[in-house]
Amino acid sequence: MKAYSIHNLRKSFNGRSILDVDCLEIEAGRIYGLLGPNGAGKTTLLNILGFLDQPTSGRFDFLGKAVQFHEKDLLPLRKEVVVLDQYPVLFTTSVYKNLEFGLKLRKVERAERERVIDEVLDLVDMTSFKHSPAHNLSGGETQRIALARALALSPKVFLCDEPTASVDVENQAAIVALLKQINENKNISIVFTTHDRLLAAGLAHHTLVLNEGRLVSTSYENTFPCRIEPENDKQIRCRITEETGILLSSTKVKSPVAKSRLFIDPEKIDLHTGEGMQGGGNCLQGKILQLMEESGRVRVVVTVGFLLTVLLTREKYDSLRPGIGDTVVVSIVEDAVTLSN
Repeated sequence: MKAYSIHNLRKSFNGRSILDVDCLEIEAGRIYGLLGPNGAGKTTLLNILGFLDQPTSGRFDFLGKAVQFHEKDLLPLRKEVVVLDQYPVLFTTSVYKNLEFGLKLRKVERAERERVIDEVLDLVDMTSFKHSPAHNLSGGETQRIALARALALSPKVFLCDEPTASVDVENQAAIVALLKQINENKNISIVFTTHDRLLAAGLAHHTLVLNEGRLVSTSYENTFPCRIEPENDKQIRCRITEETGILLSSTKVKSPVAKSRLFIDPEKIDLHTGEGMQGGGNCLQGKILQLMEESGRVRVVVTVGFLLTVLLTREKYDSLRPGIGDTVVVSIVEDAVTLSN
């Protein structure tokens, strides 16, 4: 079953288009990562999915039924979806009272409230904090209690806005593990926004990318701002970092610009392992950080001074057998590179 099925969704504000989504289908029981730059429309889309905002136009189905964006129709739907903010707010009372509040509103009996609260606190490994003052919790502890509070309401969908952005590395790992466990054990659909491509690749079953309000190819993750520098009469260097750049023919630049955006097609990048690897030119040495099978291909994330995604055919992967942590060389042919202003 599809949790959401959306067609021709538009959201405008003061005459300006914020979202323009032709088609989006989110399968129930799966995890979706929503990537994109600031201002791309990620939070707006999350709020619409959570029935906290409404589209200007378009067809919107939830769990197989068409949604009418009228207040009386939205109230029951909001009970099926929980939006988890990047900076969750807890009442200045005990952890227990924070978790009990939503259950009381739903008129859950006291004994059942106690059972549910104990269960969700155990799931997020926060049982010992049951009677602690919520306002004294750390950022990571607050996020985990927010997850427990959401779980207590037995939603069908979690919508998480930057779930690991405001916590330390240790709690980031704990929250990622919790989201996986919640999805697997409770079959709750999860959509989360992030700027972290590694997090999206490691947690999500599917990755969505928004840019200027539109869903775009996940190849967006190989798009980088760059500085154009003349190398010689016939070549330019597109500098992505101070240490790393891509050498191209000067004919790639249509007009004199100092700054541009560079896209590297992940399917046209070659990857080399083993003896005889050499850098230089557009051959960059790095280490593999992530491997993920995707629709018959293998997505390889390599750090080469920046994060670069390479898509290998299954045959290529089987011949190379690269592993996480391996040192490799990526070869970027000029045909793989596109420049835009």
